Amino acid sequence: MTHSAPPPAPLTGPEISALDRRHVWHPYAPHPDPAGALPVAGAAGTRIRLADGRELVDGMSSWWAAVHGYNHPVLNRAARRQLDAMSHVMFGGLTHEPAVRLARRLAGLAPGDLSHVFFCDSGSVSVEVAVKMALQYWHSRGRPAKHRLLTWRGGYHGDTWQAMSLSDPDNSMHHLWAPLLPRHVFAGLPPAGFDAPVDEAYADHLARTVAGHADELAAVIVEPVVQGAGGMRFHQPAYLRILRELCDRHGVLLVFDEIATGFGRTGQMFAAGHAGVVPDIMCVGKALTGGYLTLAATLCTSRVAEGIAAGEHPQLNHGPTYMANPLACAVAEASLELLTQGDWAGRVAAIGDRLATALKPAAGLPHVREVRTLGAIAVVETDRPVDVARASRAALAEGVWLRPYREMIYAMPPYVSSDEDLELIARAMCAAAEAAGED
Repeated sequence: MTHSAPPPAPLTGPEISALDRRHVWHPYAPHPDPAGALPVAGAAGTRIRLADGRELVDGMSSWWAAVHGYNHPVLNRAARRQLDAMSHVMFGGLTHEPAVRLARRLAGLAPGDLSHVFFCDSGSVSVEVAVKMALQYWHSRGRPAKHRLLTWRGGYHGDTWQAMSLSDPDNSMHHLWAPLLPRHVFAGLPPAGFDAPVDEAYADHLARTVAGHADELAAVIVEPVVQGAGGMRFHQPAYLRILRELCDRHGVLLVFDEIATGFGRTGQMFAAGHAGVVPDIMCVGKALTGGYLTLAATLCTSRVAEGIAAGEHPQLNHGPTYMANPLACAVAEASLELLTQGDWAGRVAAIGDRLATALKPAAGLPHVREVRTLGAIAVVETDRPVDVARASRAALAEGVWLRPYREMIYAMPPYVSSDEDLELIARAMCAAAEAAGED
């Protein structure tokens, strides 16, 4: 007979807050955080329920991951079913159905021949793996001098070491570490505007930069179409085609970081689709599991996989303990099935249209520089850094959870958001922008 202790008594909201301040270090915050964190008691659909009973419409999809909302019955069933079979097994020398089913689905959704899938713990780790793949590919080809990467300024690729080195060296949150990080090559900031005409001077700048470093470049890596945490900037998709042509001409691999943009967020399944371009390596994460469990993947073409396998060291020496966790893979496969069964493209377009209309008043607010939308992304950019605490309070007063940063008040709502949700989100963004403009 097995004996189990009764579950612990639930903590009250004040108890959670007190313990949180004493022990928990939150991301991008000092410890303890003087602003504190709101205790959450539950979440369902598009609503987050706080411990004090308040309900908030989620405008963030939990950092862009919970595209189906919370507590979704399809994803819950997938997790419970897999939990009854096995929660985890090491992936070295073993495999399992959830992993191979998910790999098949990812290969089917990805553009071109991105059919080789390496599972990772997180988006940042998938970038680390992409860098390893690119470097090892050229080492296997007998060209170890090709050991640097090129990217453009304004990017953000995560918080691990190589990922930090590829983020903007001057304007990202990682500038403190710039003197210690690997030195890569940075092109200028891509001109802003999804619908803007191609800037021929910038295209020439890209051409000269790639050509000038071709002998030492293993790969070019960029966030396609949308630069996320680096500033929520949109750029003309044609620059992706220019990069593809330059990489082909000079013998350089092309890597797309689709961690934030993948799985429909920009209006295409992957942002690369706006340009009709296939990279050699692609990183995905965030929305992969619908926000349930941490999981990411690095996909590559047969050319890259076979090139590495043909080398003196054919194995890719990277093996996270929880690689291809069965629970995460099962939920991810169910999430992608849920996404592709429905009219995700129509829903994302409708979200963008509704937010664009509802945010028109924001353009006339003091200190608002620009209002822009693309797919299910909406941004109100101010002309000075946002007081995050004050802007967040203004959004909370409207019953909405937003998390502004730098000069950005933005939303990436779940795809299941109702028109009422979107109106509330837009109203909260306007209120946050108005509060940010107060002297």
